[in-house]
Amino acid sequence: MPTTTKANTPRMSDEAVKAKTGKKWDQWFAILDKAGAKEMPHQDIVKFLNSKHDVGPWWQQMVTVTYEQARGLRDKHEKPAGYEVSVSRTVKVPLTRLYKEIANETSRRTWLSDDSLVVRKAAPNKSMRVTWKDGKTSLEFYFSAKGDGKSQVVIQHSKLPDAKAAAKMKTFWGQALDRLREGLE
Repeated sequence: MPTTTKANTPRMSDEAVKAKTGKKWDQWFAILDKAGAKEMPHQDIVKFLNSKHDVGPWWQQMVTVTYEQARGLRDKHEKPAGYEVSVSRTVKVPLTRLYKEIANETSRRTWLSDDSLVVRKAAPNKSMRVTWKDGKTSLEFYFSAKGDGKSQVVIQHSKLPDAKAAAKMKTFWGQALDRLREGLE
């Protein structure tokens, strides 16, 4: 069994996974190792869990991804269509103001230095789907109210080509959202 490091430690505790699936991580890893999962594509591991073990679809994915990460078959933030990162900030402004600050191109330029976003779809005060300036990666903005005069934005940047690009964009979006928050508060 590979040495457990911070990079491949399961994000969910043994107790939590056992409560939902009946097994701890080391038990799942042993079952999947015995089944030859190291050599299987993601979909085949999920199919194995579906056909041989009584866990629901969400848990099939969770067990599969955690196994792949623990065995070095998948990096942190890696998804089937590339890498994905998520960054969020809570801001001391009402939801409608936060949404307008992000949705409005002129306002966006005050906190997003290179605003070349192409908004594909928007649901006011709820979400926006956007193509990033590279024309290849995607952004999803999610908005929610967080009490009196507070709101939150979550940005998911997906289809990133590798772990280095994912780390770079996680830092970029963190800094951009910090500038947004500073400008609004």
